[in-house]
Amino acid sequence: MKFIDEARIEVHAGKGGDGVASFRREKFIPRGGPDGGDGGRGGSIFAVADRNINTLIDYRYARIHRAKNGQKGMGSDCFGRAAADIVLRMPVGTVISDFESGEVIADLTHDGERALLAKGGIGGLGNLHFKSSTNRAPRQFTHGEPGVSRQLKLELKVLADVGLLGLPNAGKSTLIRAISAARPKVADYPFTTLQPNLGVVRVDDNRSFVVADIPGLIEGAAEGAGLGHQFLRHLARTRLLLHVIDVLPPDPAADVVRDAKALVRELRKYDESLYRKPRWLVFNKLDLVPEAEREERVRALLKQLGAKRKSFNISALTGEGCRAMVFAVMEHVEKSARGRTARGKTVVDTTT
Repeated sequence: MKFIDEARIEVHAGKGGDGVASFRREKFIPRGGPDGGDGGRGGSIFAVADRNINTLIDYRYARIHRAKNGQKGMGSDCFGRAAADIVLRMPVGTVISDFESGEVIADLTHDGERALLAKGGIGGLGNLHFKSSTNRAPRQFTHGEPGVSRQLKLELKVLADVGLLGLPNAGKSTLIRAISAARPKVADYPFTTLQPNLGVVRVDDNRSFVVADIPGLIEGAAEGAGLGHQFLRHLARTRLLLHVIDVLPPDPAADVVRDAKALVRELRKYDESLYRKPRWLVFNKLDLVPEAEREERVRALLKQLGAKRKSFNISALTGEGCRAMVFAVMEHVEKSARGRTARGKTVVDTTT
């Protein structure tokens, strides 16, 4: 299925039914009093998170969603029927905001979470409500209220604990294949990944985390170059970033370091909060470097990068070093999860 992570829709809740002015008229009962009923409530529109849906593609084509109006009130104290509500099922991780103001209406982070998008109008009052000792034959009634109409922006943010960063062909897809059951496309040319790939990394029966491979991030991505600008938003919910660096080029100072620093600058341009997230360095493709040169190659990279960050030396192709990295990531994710819930408030994790 094609991956669609943005859409724009219109929602129109139903109008409330009008009340009615009616009087009781039966044989042998003179001067029957008012018996006009109220109008029914208009249909509302809700969004519900559904874990079985993973794209917003349906909303690219079905853009207008309109609930029915409530039924008009009737005589004999009969109220109008309320209109049925409309439920729009969306992927978990969908952020719904008002297109005009940008105000966030809902952030669907849990399966089954429900949010009101447009409230149906309240039905009008029948003349039954206006009867009094001084007004025995009221002819007043009220019209139903209009339902809410609005234009909405839908934005899907992938729910992942860990995000993989790296230039095209750094080995991110190979890594996600090595540590999870995900099977993204792998090839020897850039931009083989055209959409985010999710993989569940299972450490043991009761411990696992979700990793996301974010494609196409290159220098200039924050301004729209490559594919990364389309998918950087998916890193917003992650607890840890793994910066995958290809150690293969012969001159690390000129190539690897320059590109790694450029990628970090793109993160900062796009969103300062992404730049501040814990970010570990993962030096990949060590299987292509002679064993005697590996330690010196990595030491030179760390020196040139000038960053005192946790790092791992791996080969995603052979699996070397991946197990130790996975256990360290699992420990960090669990620690972060405990920190967010401790004392009901967020605890900042300063691990780098």
